[in-house]
Amino acid sequence: MTWWQAAILGIVQGLTEFLPISSTAHLRIVPALAGWVDPGPAFTAVVQIGTLVAVVIYFWHDLVRIGLATLLGRGDPATVRRDAQMGQMMVVGTIPIVVAGLSGKPWIETTLRSLVVVSCALIGLAAVLAIAEMLHERRRRAGIREKQLADVGWWEAMVVGLAQAVALVPGSSRAGVTMTGAMFVGLARDAAARFSFLLSMPAVFAAGVYELYGQRHELLASSSDGLNLAICTVVSGVVGYGAIAFLLHFLRTRSMWVFIVYRVALGALILGLVAGGYLDPMK
Repeated sequence: MTWWQAAILGIVQGLTEFLPISSTAHLRIVPALAGWVDPGPAFTAVVQIGTLVAVVIYFWHDLVRIGLATLLGRGDPATVRRDAQMGQMMVVGTIPIVVAGLSGKPWIETTLRSLVVVSCALIGLAAVLAIAEMLHERRRRAGIREKQLADVGWWEAMVVGLAQAVALVPGSSRAGVTMTGAMFVGLARDAAARFSFLLSMPAVFAAGVYELYGQRHELLASSSDGLNLAICTVVSGVVGYGAIAFLLHFLRTRSMWVFIVYRVALGALILGLVAGGYLDPMK
């Protein structure tokens, strides 16, 4: 990998991490289309730390408030209980993806990285996301108030936490599955996105540190490897910060149909290229 390839992958990661179109799929597809080597699951997990930093910066005040309430019981008496519960839900909601990730690691790093699997996941979740959008529209027409972040309880947290485990399948999209799960239990689009970002932080941090430590000899085999990893991570964080603001603003007034159509089109394109022999599904 060259430094400019690393920079491009950083841009791809930053643009797609928070949109419901799967950053993992794009980090798998872009190199395949460009004829580059697959950067691999460890590289993908580590560079997500860059976009994690973007989330931390964007939600810094919320995180400080939640952290103080959860760990020390300090804060505004009117909200400390609510903030402490949010912190607890972020931790408990992470358990499903940790268990699934550790138990399914051999398949996640090999079979599930097939371009066929990635494409099917892109198309499959698009269908589920379409159902969530239709449910949202039905609630709007019926005049049913949708839940906001303050309305999230243990039921919503566990449903979204279980949905997050599906994100281990490349092409499904962490943002996509968690936002879909949140919309299924009645959250408004922008509230679903905010909760998705908060819930993702413990899992992304744990995965990044785990892979960086476990694969450090491969990832940092040379100074150029380390530099490429750093470039990709930093670029992804800078671009990702802008993507967060864009998505939250977009979802306040727009639907997710543009992402649904994009997922189906991209999945169909890659399946067609594989079927035509233009792409090797495992390279």
